[in-house]
Amino acid sequence: MQLGQVDLVLTGTDRTTHTGDVANKIGTYLKALAARDNGIPFYVALPSSTFDWTLRDGVREIPIEERDGGEVARMSGTLARGEAFHDVGAHTEVEVNLVAPGSAVKNLAFDVTPARLVTGLITERGVCAAEEGAIRTLFPEKLDTDS
Repeated sequence: MQLGQVDLVLTGTDRTTHTGDVANKIGTYLKALAARDNGIPFYVALPSSTFDWTLRDGVREIPIEERDGGEVARMSGTLARGEAFHDVGAHTEVEVNLVAPGSAVKNLAFDVTPARLVTGLITERGVCAAEEGAIRTLFPEKLDTDS
């Protein structure tokens, strides 16, 4: 992005508030921040079934799945004969800790990208801004059904 090699960012979503906040795999928020910093449009493609019409504030209200910390605290790989541990044999798999023993580890599976970082939402009904009024224009039947 910094080198001008990206024209547009397009991602999906697992859950979207009716105000335009987007929950997706971890790292989506950072991509949105990078896109904003580099003046690159950031779009989210979604089926209307992923809208959550009961939530307004995705950062505060969307529950985020937390996975086993061991997934990020340890890494496994192989050592070839002659590397590091001569006695483990050729291509023996080893596991190493990436953090100090007893360190707290958090392994979130998703993050929330605030609507202010989303250029637009692409749905089967059309494209709209990531803001409540524009979303409701595409889904007028939801006008009386949210919180």
